[in-house]
Amino acid sequence: MAKKIRIRLTRSVIGSLPKQRATVRSLGLRKVGSVSEQEANPVILGMVKVVSHLVTVEEVPSA
Repeated sequence: MAKKIRIRLTRSVIGSLPKQRATVRSLGLRKVGSVSEQEANPVILGMVKVVSHLVTVEEVPSA
């Protein structure tokens, strides 16, 4: 089973570049404080790196 990560939008996208806004949106985040759980694959990790100044990431413990 692949590892999962929990991504939380902690800062507003107002003033961000349009490409960064689109990245936040494609991660499944809308408002500040919203949370999305994604598989930790290279595509998602690259997207998180692009908007790392707007989000916080934590690993989801496996049950």
